Amino acid sequence: MDSVVSLNRPAVPASPNIAGVYQSATIGKSAPLGATPIEGGVNFSIYSRQASAVELLFFNREDDSEPSRVIRLDPYANRTYHYWHVFVPEVEPGQIYGYRVGGLFDPANGLRFDAEKVLLDPYGRAVRAPESYNRVAAGRPGDNAATAMKSVVIDLSSYDWEGDTPLRKPSSRTIIYEMHVRGFTRHPNSGVAEETRGTYAGLIEKIPYLEELGITAVELLPVFQFDAQDCPPGRVNYWGYAPVSFFAPHQAYSSRQDHLGPTDEFRDMVKALHKAGIEVILDVVFNHTAEGDHSGPTFSLKGIDNNTYYILEEDRALYANYTGTGNTLNANHSVVRRMIVDSLRYWVHEMHVDGFRFDLASILSRDSSGQLMATPPVLWDIESDPTLAGTKFIAEAWDAAGLYQVGSFVGDSWKEWNGRFRDDIRSFFRSEPGSARRMADRFLGSPEIYGHEEREAEQSVNFVTCHDGFTLNDLVSYDHKHNEANGEDNRDGANDNRSWNCGVEGPADDPEIELLRNRQVKNFLTVTTFALGLPMILMGDEVRRTQNGNNNAYCQDNETSWFDWNLLEKHADVLRFVKLFIQRRLLRDTSAERQRKSLNQMLAEAKKSWHGVKQNQPDWSHHSHCLAFCAELRDENLVFHVILNSYWEPLEFELPLIESGSHCLWHRWIDTSLDSPLDIVAWETSPAVQGESYLAGPRSVVVLIARTEVDHRAFQFNLPE
Repeated sequence: MDSVVSLNRPAVPASPNIAGVYQSATIGKSAPLGATPIEGGVNFSIYSRQASAVELLFFNREDDSEPSRVIRLDPYANRTYHYWHVFVPEVEPGQIYGYRVGGLFDPANGLRFDAEKVLLDPYGRAVRAPESYNRVAAGRPGDNAATAMKSVVIDLSSYDWEGDTPLRKPSSRTIIYEMHVRGFTRHPNSGVAEETRGTYAGLIEKIPYLEELGITAVELLPVFQFDAQDCPPGRVNYWGYAPVSFFAPHQAYSSRQDHLGPTDEFRDMVKALHKAGIEVILDVVFNHTAEGDHSGPTFSLKGIDNNTYYILEEDRALYANYTGTGNTLNANHSVVRRMIVDSLRYWVHEMHVDGFRFDLASILSRDSSGQLMATPPVLWDIESDPTLAGTKFIAEAWDAAGLYQVGSFVGDSWKEWNGRFRDDIRSFFRSEPGSARRMADRFLGSPEIYGHEEREAEQSVNFVTCHDGFTLNDLVSYDHKHNEANGEDNRDGANDNRSWNCGVEGPADDPEIELLRNRQVKNFLTVTTFALGLPMILMGDEVRRTQNGNNNAYCQDNETSWFDWNLLEKHADVLRFVKLFIQRRLLRDTSAERQRKSLNQMLAEAKKSWHGVKQNQPDWSHHSHCLAFCAELRDENLVFHVILNSYWEPLEFELPLIESGSHCLWHRWIDTSLDSPLDIVAWETSPAVQGESYLAGPRSVVVLIARTEVDHRAFQFNLPE
């Protein structure tokens, strides 16, 4: 813990040649915050309630050890309320800058001013990190100018969007692909030019793959500038959940290193994705920063106004840690709320982003003392902001301190990552007792969780895997995590994975085990994309990407995490399965496209009933391992019969009676127990099912379809009690 010291650390003394140089600088304005180019120069403004001195520093290069110019702000002339501001004429976009902020260093009272540290502008639109950047230097006494990240003045007005706007696709027609910008094209076998591998430009080159796959939105792991050194020694922070800026795109993801390069290349990527009909959703981290706990570095907020920006413990020298990362943003403070909303507006208006997934979103429900708020101002500010209307908001509705709000997250339009869907679907397909009843509820959009809110089914974001945890291949290949490469003696990462290795831990030479794993992968993908809700698929699951059992690969910027493009050929059958399923789920090339209705919407409106191996006799017992689900889509004269068999033996299922007691002619669309190309077929060529029953293979999913006449037999809707 810091020693308790109360002193006023003076601002860095000006060099002799600096005195008198800045008489042309004028008072400036408090708004807008950040560095704003206007006619004749740039206006700079930051918020600091308890600072006693502020210096604006200009640098010629990001690795300069001394500023080329220093402007010392007058606490009377250059301060309005708690905003420090100055207008500097003749400054142009591309200018590298930072701040030094002086004040009391009194950790016991939450004050951590350090006038020797070069600080990022909280509203800076671009960040430059020198090759010599050093996280440790930002956390120890002394000047760190040469190794500090610095902000850059940029002008956003010159970019040509060519008429592009956010797509505003309905959630019912959305299929999310969670992906990592760098990992998607970084592998040498990606086919992307070496200079653009792992960049926004590299992703652009692979848009045809995303189009062919059929997904409608990409959810990008954090792209805000982050600290890649916030990780164990010898590793790298790969995921990016260590932000140092809420406005600047990550510099290292750009193939261009001019001052506008990362910003314009990001916008190029968004524009190209939009032209392909694909929305862009950002995974945003407004719950903590890379400044860590009391022993962590000082990059920006800690040195500008620590008491305002962070939730502190009763012992003000310590940080509340509801995030598991060392600190927690004080999100419901008026200044921090404004910064969060301003950031969202910026990414929507200036970068044309379509939506946001909020990491550990339950943090945003806590007040300045960490207590849960019934109506958190920041959440209502976000949802009710008219300029953000139509933007997709997705909450990871829990935090690292035990607050779990799936089904109770505040707001009228928020979608939620359904962690219970993930857990219960995993449990069902590893034949866990008592899982059939939960599977039924999750399949219908989790009414047990969300039914009280009377919302659309897409409130539930359905997923079985995401960046955090096993990939889908590893979920069916490992019983235990294997995180030794992370350097934490396999202590990190979740222990409860609800996985099953199908008989052998890790890679298997036995073809029967491989067939079973392939089947299980298709089972998970089918339920994820067919169940009512908004489906999300993890990058590479469609080709069985593996992390070799690592379920916490946040620090693995290597082939462990990268997309291996050779898998497209190795697991072509799974890829084909996913493509055909997505195409049919969105009902592309059918009359429903003109009606703007997806299969998901029609299933939500359909008459539904549950069955077992016997019609109208679903088995909800603790030892049940199978279910059958029937849905009648009256507007389409179409009936679905879905068989879910997680039993280790084949089971014979009676088929429903339709139309005056006679059997309807069923056709087989999907049967995951069959080898490709029989596992999924086009509806137009689906083979007829003979007889009054269907034999479902062990651990399989079967989807049968039937066309009906105008007169329908009523279906009984018998959900489990």
